[in-house]
Amino acid sequence: MSSSSASRGTFFGWWVTAGAFVLAVFGWGLGFYGPPVFLGVLHETRGWPLGLISAAITLHYLVGAALAARLPSLHARFGLARFTQMGVLALSLGLIGWALAAEPWQLFIAAAVSGAGWSASSAAAINAIIAPWFVRARPAALGMAYNGGSVGGILFSPLWVATISFLGFPLAAAAIGLTAVVTVGVISATLFARTPEQIGLAPDGDAVGKAAVSVTSPHARLLPGALLWRDRTFLTLTAGMALGLFAQLGLITHLFSLLLPAFGAQRAGFAMAFVTVMAVAGRTLLGWLMPIGADRRVISCLGYGMQLAGSLAFLAAGGTNVALLLTGIALFGIGFGNATSLPPLIAQVEFVKEEVLRVVALMVAIGQATYAFAPAAFGLIRELTPPIEGANAGAAPWVFIAAAVFQGLAILAMLAGRKPR
Repeated sequence: MSSSSASRGTFFGWWVTAGAFVLAVFGWGLGFYGPPVFLGVLHETRGWPLGLISAAITLHYLVGAALAARLPSLHARFGLARFTQMGVLALSLGLIGWALAAEPWQLFIAAAVSGAGWSASSAAAINAIIAPWFVRARPAALGMAYNGGSVGGILFSPLWVATISFLGFPLAAAAIGLTAVVTVGVISATLFARTPEQIGLAPDGDAVGKAAVSVTSPHARLLPGALLWRDRTFLTLTAGMALGLFAQLGLITHLFSLLLPAFGAQRAGFAMAFVTVMAVAGRTLLGWLMPIGADRRVISCLGYGMQLAGSLAFLAAGGTNVALLLTGIALFGIGFGNATSLPPLIAQVEFVKEEVLRVVALMVAIGQATYAFAPAAFGLIRELTPPIEGANAGAAPWVFIAAAVFQGLAILAMLAGRKPR
């Protein structure tokens, strides 16, 4: 922060970051961590097959991905603040629809509405909120904002269970949805409706008129229209993000059940919470400590490498070795958050400023559409691979091998897109 900014108090961009953090808490708490809870509730109360409800969850993610790809044009048409308000309203109404659905077709309509709403608080949306306010400090600001998604998981997973148990599903969805609409509505109107130019500020709190700092690579060039889809930098970055998220979401979906034989339910729950704690720590440390000129692709490879090592630790544990399981949890968790936050930071460097929001929106959409199928794919691996005779139920070697393979492919994709510095 410059001296001129300090004299005026806290740079407004940090208030925007705090608002984006709260948006992520609600966005992920409702749109990402809510549906897995609803799966069990709807299966128990309606008697619908798990496969049918899972298909609705997949539709929720896919619709969100489709709209996330169009976020730059939607923000341009409606305004960032207004579209964010519209999105949280649609998300909340969609979740009330989940709670009221009496027939499967009604559930799928509700899933489409909630998925459309979730796009307004997706990773691409958070990046669009933060990007105008920060250049040098964007890694720290984006990491702080994305940590709201992790906090949303910590808060809302048990909150959904408790409120549904106490109020019933429809009232719980209405109460939580109304809270989200009011809170995000106020934040959007007071924080997201402004731009640095409108209030006479420059990115990072620098003095207006000071030469702008650029982190853009000299190799970056404009890629209008279909040119982007033929660009090796974009294709490798998108593939790396999608492969990493596929491995991550596939494994995390099944990890609790795989830890149960060795840890029991309560300790397995604590272990899953520890994954989130490590994700927040890893993302925060990276945001504040990564040098501005660092090779961000190499750093992302280190993150995937730690997760790969974690998968191998799980494999070696055989479902019984607690020390190796804890090692796997720590290694897997430390890279968990950066799989979402690092690709937009790589895009900041590798693409011209005018292309970054478009690139990030497309990357996030493709990643989301890909990981929507990960839980089912890893479930099929568990179902179709024969158990090892005499092995603990938590061994599942092919699940951990699959995760390691996809993490390795993510590393190869990231390295394939590196350019001379």
